[in-house]
Parts: sequence; C-alpha cells; structure tokens
Amino acid sequence: MFVISKLVWIFAQPLSLAFFLVFLALIAGLLRWRTLSMLSATGSALILFVTLYTTAGNLMMQGLEQRFAKPAADPDSLQCMIVLGGGFENEVNTARHGIEFNAAADRFVEALRLAQKFPQSRILVSGGDGSLSGIYEGDAAASERFFPLFGVGKDRLIEERQSRTTFENAVNTKEFLASQGLSNCLLITSGFHMPRSVGIFRKLGIDIVPWPTDYRTDGQVKAGLDFTQPNLNAQNMATAIREWYGLVGYYLAGRTSALYPR
Repeated sequence: MFVISKLVWIFAQPLSLAFFLVFLALIAGLLRWRTLSMLSATGSALILFVTLYTTAGNLMMQGLEQRFAKPAADPDSLQCMIVLGGGFENEVNTARHGIEFNAAADRFVEALRLAQKFPQSRILVSGGDGSLSGIYEGDAAASERFFPLFGVGKDRLIEERQSRTTFENAVNTKEFLASQGLSNCLLITSGFHMPRSVGIFRKLGIDIVPWPTDYRTDGQVKAGLDFTQPNLNAQNMATAIREWYGLVGYYLAGRTSALYPR
C-alpha cells in the first residue's frame, strides 16, 4: 500500500499529468490521430493554466485549513502533545547531520513553544523515513537533536521512528500512548493535514485535541486569476490535491472516520 501510494502520486500530480498529456499529444500527432492530439494538448494547457495562474490550489488549501479551527487560547494545562513528522529535510539532515527544516517547520516550532510553556508535558514525535528508499533518518530522530538545544530534555521526548504514512503515525502512536499512560494529547500538524489526521485518529479511538499550525493561506482567498506567484500556486495545488487523494483513498480503505472529517 505504501509503495503503491508513492507511485500513484508520482504520476497523478498536476504537473506530471500535464507532461503525460503533452507526450500523448505528440504520439497521437505522429499517428495522425488529430482529435486525440488536440484534446490532449488542450487538456495539458488547461491543467498548467489552472495550476500556475489561478487561485484554485489556494482555495483548495484554504478549505482544508479551515476545517478545524485552532483554539483561541492555550490550554490551562497540558499533559502531552503528538507532533506528526514532515517538518524536517530528512535527506539533507541525514547527509549533513544538521537540523534543516522545510515549509512545515511550524509543527515543531509550535511544539517547542508549548513545551517551554508547559514544562511538565511530554512530546511524542511520530515520524520515520517516508521515502521509497528508506535510507534516511526521520523526524523523530532529528527532533532528538532539535529540542534539547532549547532546553527541552530528551527525557520528555517519546520518539516513534517507524511510521512512513499518516495511518502508521496513528497506529504506532496509539501503542506508545498506551505504554506511557497518556491520553487526550494535543495533535499538532499542518492545518491542511488536520482533517485526514483527525479522521484516522478518531477511527482508531485515540482521544486527541486538534491543534493545527503551518497555515499556507490567509483565510481570505477568492476564486480568480493570479499571475504573481505561479510557483507557489503550483505548490499549493499539488499539496491540496495530494491531501484529497489521501482523504479519498483512506476513506475507501476504511482507515478514516469520514470522507471529510470536521
């Protein structure tokens, strides 16, 4: 299932689909299948235009991010928090033995903030190597170097290093929480990733409090054209579509409590 999902995403993301349609248009042109060639070329151009020069991806991202609102204030007390991996540049860290973050770094920045405010809390970092090769360290390993730099002792960390997917995050986390006697933890992950994450945790009967972070939109995106930031538009479109692939796939596989949890 893990390998299949990785391969599906390689070929099903927007820019890959656009390239495939261009290739199909060329082959159809060589075979003098003019209708198929025109349809394929038009489809490719349409995908590229919508992905690069409209707010469609940002609107999809915004919808995901607004599904679970972040509480207006910090809790009065905090026993534990679960941080889902995805914030570290694992390939770079493995090679350079450093602490390099990607766009999802807010997951760990927010966890650090809460850890310093609630010194009695435990931090369960769930994240192994999610690559196909399996040769890199995961977020749980990198977090062992990160948190102590800011005064959070290793004794407060619970490292779940085996998970490669969100479903494995939840399954393995459930076992760790049971062994440590922890419950009702904050679930810290990116806002766009929260619906799928909550659905999986609910399905497994794990009590959590959604604590979204790492927002990619300002919450005020409207449908329209946007020629100012094609790279960012494409990135948000790809991220949102990938998340929806996950929502639909997990729902069909019976791994989440609802198609679009709220």
